[in-house]
Amino acid sequence: PALARAQKLQLRAATVGFDWCDIQGVETKLAEEVQELLAAISGEGNKANIEEETGDLLFSCVNLARHLGIDPESALRKTNIKFEKRFFYIEQELARQNKSPEQASLEEMEKLWQEAKNRTVS
Repeated sequence: PALARAQKLQLRAATVGFDWCDIQGVETKLAEEVQELLAAISGEGNKANIEEETGDLLFSCVNLARHLGIDPESALRKTNIKFEKRFFYIEQELARQNKSPEQASLEEMEKLWQEAKNRTVS
């Protein structure tokens, strides 16, 4: 998996001193990568450039997780499960209203998403 590969590459670089000395450096780099991606999206960035900036952002997220002592693969897996449960809640609630997600507005689905969050559907 690419997340695991990014983590391995970063660990290897860190062993020779190519690493941020504190979390603030990682946070600054993460914010920089977000801005670069947003600039590529809103500017004249082509798809290849946007893809590259997306990759840089994901790589920086893995680096942040590493600095926090969190396994990014595990964290993403847990988030996927949480998303699945919340989205299933949306589908169930819409079905009770005799609606499919395609028939519901984004606002309706967002309201149900917030309900799922508040009910700690995680």
